[in-house]
Amino acid sequence: MQNLWNDADAEKMVADYAREGVGRDLALRVYTTRLLGGEPRLVLHGGGNTSCKTKATDLVGDEWDVLCVKGSGWDMAVIEPQGLPAVKMGALLKARSLDKLSDEDMVALQRSNLIDPSSPNPSVETLLHAFLPHKFVDHTHSTAILAVVDQEDSKALVKKVFGDKMGYVPYIKPGFDLAKAAAEIFDADRKVEGLILDKHGIFTFGDDAKQAYDRMIHYVTMAEDYVAKNGKPQPAKAALPAKLAKPSDIAPTLRGAVAVARGEGRFDRMISDFRTSDAIVDFINSAKIAELAGRGVSTPDLSIRIKTGPMAVPAPDVDKLGDYKAVVRSHVDAFVKDYTAYFETNDALDDVKRTMLDPMPRLTLVPGLGMFGHGRTLKEAKIASDVGEMWIEAVRGAEAIGNFHPLSKADLFPLEYWSLEQAKLASNKPKPLTGQVVLITGGAGAIGAATAKLFAANGAHAVIVDLDPAKAAEAAKAAGNNSIGVGADITKPAEMRAAFDKAVAIYGGVDILVSNAGAAWEGRIGELDDATLRKSFELNFFAHQSAAQNAVRIMLEQGTGGVLLFNTSKQAINPGPKFGAYGIPKAATLFLSRQYALDYGAYGIRSNAVNADRIRSGLLTDAMIASRSGARGVSEKEYMSGNLLGQEVTADDVAQAFLHQALAERTTANVTTVDGGNIAAALR
Repeated sequence: MQNLWNDADAEKMVADYAREGVGRDLALRVYTTRLLGGEPRLVLHGGGNTSCKTKATDLVGDEWDVLCVKGSGWDMAVIEPQGLPAVKMGALLKARSLDKLSDEDMVALQRSNLIDPSSPNPSVETLLHAFLPHKFVDHTHSTAILAVVDQEDSKALVKKVFGDKMGYVPYIKPGFDLAKAAAEIFDADRKVEGLILDKHGIFTFGDDAKQAYDRMIHYVTMAEDYVAKNGKPQPAKAALPAKLAKPSDIAPTLRGAVAVARGEGRFDRMISDFRTSDAIVDFINSAKIAELAGRGVSTPDLSIRIKTGPMAVPAPDVDKLGDYKAVVRSHVDAFVKDYTAYFETNDALDDVKRTMLDPMPRLTLVPGLGMFGHGRTLKEAKIASDVGEMWIEAVRGAEAIGNFHPLSKADLFPLEYWSLEQAKLASNKPKPLTGQVVLITGGAGAIGAATAKLFAANGAHAVIVDLDPAKAAEAAKAAGNNSIGVGADITKPAEMRAAFDKAVAIYGGVDILVSNAGAAWEGRIGELDDATLRKSFELNFFAHQSAAQNAVRIMLEQGTGGVLLFNTSKQAINPGPKFGAYGIPKAATLFLSRQYALDYGAYGIRSNAVNADRIRSGLLTDAMIASRSGARGVSEKEYMSGNLLGQEVTADDVAQAFLHQALAERTTANVTTVDGGNIAAALR
């Protein structure tokens, strides 16, 4: 592993932070923490921790000896000084004399001794950092180190690889007991330059930041070299179908299978992130991949991300896709059964009250294709994929020099169901559309953009489809929540299909369609040329049908229902003069929405429409407002507020109607009027 320390960069960071009142010790602590955090083979997504012992002044000017240690929630790759809260050393050191200390009391002790009470919770391994005498302490979950310690004879192998330079600590759950044991092992041989924690990771330490960092890189490199020089031949590969299906062929099926059924047609859905590379495929094509996946996680910290380990499914045969849904669901059912038994067996061992996490896998390995990370958000799904890559790295190394033998699931349970994690989960309330994917046509227009923003604010990831790709991207950025923009001419079936394929590629599927795109052409119907009317039908009817067909295709594969929402306009109910080219296809779209409700209600797919009028948008432009108000002999203001409420209706009002329909779980074949009140356009 390359040593990235650079004297010039280190001194620049010291100088930059000095201008903010940050001392040299803490500045260098930030520098090396970022070096470690930027390497995924060492640290991933909040894992690992670092510390330095220095001095700090409290709010009343008293100076204290403190431990600046990584705070909960901070990513080492981008850490700032405030991500290393200062804790008074005296109280931490005094705790070593205790015989026992619960996790809750340990957290309380650490929080009560923070210099800044607004700081995040110090790391669960704070006491281990404190009990070691060195000024700088580093801790990572190096995949190369895990290859060495995830062995049945790990103690002997650690001695063989590192000699007397590293101390060996048997596995103990992170917290007070581990801190005391690690300190005692160091005290027994104070010449060691670090500690290897069985099934867990590595600690190195030093008198300065560079020494601790250099030692980390040195001993990780030793492990890497040992694996490289002593690796045995790769195991046999599994036989693959002659013609593999594509990831997009199975993504909706898999995404539907891992959704958590809440009864009565309700589901907590997952987002799926597909990841592949030559290295990933080479490893998961192993004939023993299902067995390796079943053994567990490479370090217990990963249980928070991928539970007890990955799920492996068979490679999909393109000629047998009709049978593959049952295959996937049988594997998910088996995973759920095993996870439930794991929970019930270990939960029964004491009187602690716990809530079982949902039992769905968070990482699925598919030979021949790659892997899918699953999460309630795209961020969580990507984290699961990242963790999957490092799981593969560690397991590949462990298998190369022996046999992958991780922590037992019985020992894993106390960490996955750590009381403090349970409290954190209990306070985490998902938004109404968390885990769902909405595709919006005409998404960069006023109504589409407002709808995307509102749905994203309620937890959905939005796929914003528009003729102008730049405007689609801009609307996606404004919506937030990892939404994406897609350019497409939706009157062309191939481009409509491609937009849905993009949704599957990024998120794994689609749950809600807002078929919103439209445009108006004016003219008396008896004098309208066929080309104009056909053009209007292509956009204002057939594009809605094309969008709905694509959505239903994916929803049926997922098997978790879905929602089709159509913007049908007041013209579908109450046609205006010279607006037949627009109103006639919109009337057809209104009945299209009802036909989908009729044909697909049995599959849990709801279909509703919004009947909106006089919304400032790309369709009802300022020029058209002037034209329509002039034709009626009223002012523009009077025209826009010419309803029973006497108020202008906005794109945000239409978005609210779409959101209501998306959330109304027992409503289908509905038409919601959003026009401020127009009796002539009211449904009878």
